[in-house]
Amino acid sequence: MTLAAAPRNEAFRGPRQNHQAALLYYLAGVGLLCLMDAAVKDIAGRYPTVEVAFLRYVAGLFVIGAVVAWIRPGWPSRQLVFANILRSGVMALLSITFFFSLTALPLAEAVALSFLSPAFLALFGAWLLREKLSPRIGLALGVGFLGVLVIIGGKLGQATYGPLALWGAGAALISAVLYALSLVMLRARAQQDSIPLMVLVLHVGTTLLLLVPAMIVWQPPTAGDGLIFAATGVFGTGGHLLLANAFARSQAGRLAPFEYTALIWAAALGYAVFGEMPGLATILGAGFIIGSALIAGRSKAT
Repeated sequence: MTLAAAPRNEAFRGPRQNHQAALLYYLAGVGLLCLMDAAVKDIAGRYPTVEVAFLRYVAGLFVIGAVVAWIRPGWPSRQLVFANILRSGVMALLSITFFFSLTALPLAEAVALSFLSPAFLALFGAWLLREKLSPRIGLALGVGFLGVLVIIGGKLGQATYGPLALWGAGAALISAVLYALSLVMLRARAQQDSIPLMVLVLHVGTTLLLLVPAMIVWQPPTAGDGLIFAATGVFGTGGHLLLANAFARSQAGRLAPFEYTALIWAAALGYAVFGEMPGLATILGAGFIIGSALIAGRSKAT
């Protein structure tokens, strides 16, 4: 059956265990999430972090609501609702910690610190989903992490970090663990449930969890900033849909090393938007990161 003749929901399901398609979805999703990070960094210094996280999910609700209205996938099952309510708590904490790190650190550095997440992703996938962790995947993770150390090692050792930056670094590391956990939870349900319904329930749950804290510290956004908040919803929700499609088609461990490609996005956006010039260490580290992705791409499904 061709895509044109298939039910609308089939566009968000597709053939299972297709690693090449999964990789394309994953890389595109990572790129959209990096665009969201850049938008958040631009706006986060002007509003409380909890409010930024809340408005990102409010804007995302309109996006995923339109997708669900177009596809009409039916009603979510009780299992889907329960699983994604649990994941909503993880995503609320993840958004707060990572968005805070963006206010305290350069974009590329915050993203680099979050790159512990692929290692945790592969480990959580092996532990919770019983996915086999092959030696090649382990090598790819190690090479990618070496690239991260090359990029941030000198900066962390030489720069004089104030208390805010230290808190930001700690928040980025916490967000790395939470991000990996959220993706494994996504992988656990992505092959069973309607992806748009998963994303919709997640957005509803996370919005409700952040509502009261956001109202306590609320600052009315300007019209211009409202457009940026809308962009965070488009980029974040679009990226989430793409990642969900990727995890419906391939194992968490095989996709994990490609998370490192976000550093290339972050370095480019940091330069283009915030004037953060990538140095020699960033270029060298990016070479290791690209190498890790190539190694992972040659691994065989288990």
